[in-house]
This record gives sequence, structure tokens and C-alpha cells, in this order.
Amino acid sequence: MPIVAGPKEIRSDAPESAAREDDRQPDEENDDSADNCDHRVVIRQILRFCGGGIIALMIKRILAALVGLSLASLVFAQSPPLFFKEVWTINGAAHAIAPGENVLTNANLELKLYGPSATASDPDKRIWISTPPTNIWTGMTTTPFAATLRDKENYVDLTGTAKVRWITRASGFHVVHPVVKLADGNYYVGEHGDANTSGFLESEFMFATQRWMKLDIERVVTKGTYGPAQDASAWMREPIDLSKVDEVGFADLIPGSGHGAGGYVNVASFEVYGKPVKRH
Repeated sequence: MPIVAGPKEIRSDAPESAAREDDRQPDEENDDSADNCDHRVVIRQILRFCGGGIIALMIKRILAALVGLSLASLVFAQSPPLFFKEVWTINGAAHAIAPGENVLTNANLELKLYGPSATASDPDKRIWISTPPTNIWTGMTTTPFAATLRDKENYVDLTGTAKVRWITRASGFHVVHPVVKLADGNYYVGEHGDANTSGFLESEFMFATQRWMKLDIERVVTKGTYGPAQDASAWMREPIDLSKVDEVGFADLIPGSGHGAGGYVNVASFEVYGKPVKRH
């Protein structure tokens, strides 16, 4: 395009933006936000050099798609970080977890076991560690059971797109439900349930999409109040505050059936994605 300098015209094949590159201020050269703030300007500049017609239309659609991908990547990059991952450890064959036994691979975590079957004196009525893959197995429990993990230094913010990714299996009508303990000491069990029986499968879900019921952690049973028209669903009527969560785990609300297939859940790899919040 022509570039005019006083009365003399000089022809150049370089784009106008390149011809003016030396005129930019130093703080503009690395200003990525200025380049990203309006992709439509870039598209219009390219289309000016391409002319009209079908080719220009195709280029416009391709550029629009590329812009959409870049924005999607930006959203993905803003997902919460991995807060913790636990894959469990086992010494020897499958067995009941003994009082004080360490089955954790992550030294920053503490394991909390709830329900009468967490501390039963009879190993055949207690929670087990099993394999393969290494997992917490509820088959021998004679009461509902819950297990949670607690980071020693941080609460976790489970708002927004915070999520769990875990590997589970179930037998019979048993279901794996998420459990949280809030900073105020209250426990809740979530609506989400994984009950696949076709081997160990990985799944994930977000906390913000859950409905919750209050959990009596001593007995691992749900609690609630009647709603309108004697509604007995027991769901929390107001959203719970997930901005400062003390413990995250799972519950099996049905007693186990014993050895063999029948009724239990297995929880293997367990990942939580959320923002850490210092305890002190």
C-alpha cells in the first residue's frame, strides 16, 4: 500500500502496522493485553488485505474459531489447582485397618474414619484396605461408614469450578457420595453418587452443582427438616458455604454385605481440585 512522506510517495508491500512499528512507545511493545482485548480488529485488518468474496468469508470463520479456542483455553487455565491426591498404600494382603495404621501416601494429609464400623473391635466388622488397585473397601462394615481427608495446613475453597476426580466401584445398590466438613464443624453429604459395577472407573463432578443434606457423622445418617406440604426430602434449603472446607471425603450409607459380591463400595485414587486457604 502507499505510504506518504511529505510530497514524495513511496510504495511499500509491508502492512501499515509494520511500517509504524518504530513509532510504538516502549510500553506498547510487550502489551499483550492490548493485542488480546479486541480480536475483531485483527480480523478486520486481515480481511482488508484479502478482499471480499468466499475466501474472505472462509478466513473470517477460521479466525473466529481460533479466537474461540484461545478464550476456551483461558477459561481452562483458570480452573482450580490440584489441592491433594491420595492413592492409598497397603502392607500385605487386604485387611481391616487397625487403629493408628497409616494407609496414606500423602504426608500432608490426615485420614478420618466415621461410624461405628470405623473402630469396631472385630476386624470382620471394620473398614478394610484392599487391592488391586489399592482402595478403601466397605464390604465388611456393619453400619454406614464415611472417610474424609484433612490437609494439615490448609482449608480448601470448593466454590466455583472446584471438583473431585476419583476412581470407584460399587456392588449391589451401594453408592459413593461426597462428604464435606465445613470450618464451622458441620458435616454434609452430597447428592452426587457413583454406583458403577463394571470395574473401577474414573469420574469427576463439581461441588458447586451439588444439593446437600446434613450428616450425623457419629452414625453416618442424613438429617433434615420437613419442607412445605410435609416434604421430607431433607435437602438443605439454603446453599452451604464451601469457601472454607476442613475435610473432604466419601460415604457409603448402607452397611456392607461381607466377603464376595453383594453390597459395598471401593474408593481408589481420590483427587480434589480447589484453592488452598491457610488455617492460621
